[in-house]
Amino acid sequence: MTPFAVDDLIGRYQQAIADGEHHPVLLCGLFIVDLLVIHPFEDGNGRIARLLTNAMLTEHGYTAGRYLSLEHAIGESADAYYQSLLESSHGWHDGTADPWPWLGYFTSLIASAYAVFTGRAAAARTPGTKQQRIREHILRHAPATFRLADIRRAIPGVSDQTIRLVLEQLKTEGKVRADGTGRTATWSRTPHA
Repeated sequence: MTPFAVDDLIGRYQQAIADGEHHPVLLCGLFIVDLLVIHPFEDGNGRIARLLTNAMLTEHGYTAGRYLSLEHAIGESADAYYQSLLESSHGWHDGTADPWPWLGYFTSLIASAYAVFTGRAAAARTPGTKQQRIREHILRHAPATFRLADIRRAIPGVSDQTIRLVLEQLKTEGKVRADGTGRTATWSRTPHA
């Protein structure tokens, strides 16, 4: 039944795209969850699904996957990935599955990828030293609460030491505060930053 299920999935997806009644990102997400449930390959279904995700999104003009790794983003949120997939696959065979846990995860993943991409693009346009670029990113582009790793991803090519130096300067100036210590620490901009 697997060849029939895959052919049917492709046909339904193509028809839904042609009809234009639903947003293509949602249709891509639905295609991927169905493909993962059908599980057409003995091994590598997840890799194929992630490859198809990039290709399908690019086909519809969503090209962030060309500049950053959606696979890496999925890896960083593996628990949420598997949980949403599990929740949306219950009842799939009898037509009672709820696609929204998966679609919520999927669309959040895409939105986060664009947020990272936008932050990197803004950081790349910011002239000045590495410290100035980090400072500009933290004060103007980073989320209100962020981690050191978020800054590292947004501004590639800067050391953790440089990021920490800028964070300490901003902390001394009262523009950010540390919420915790160590690897799990988050930072927050202060209201008057």
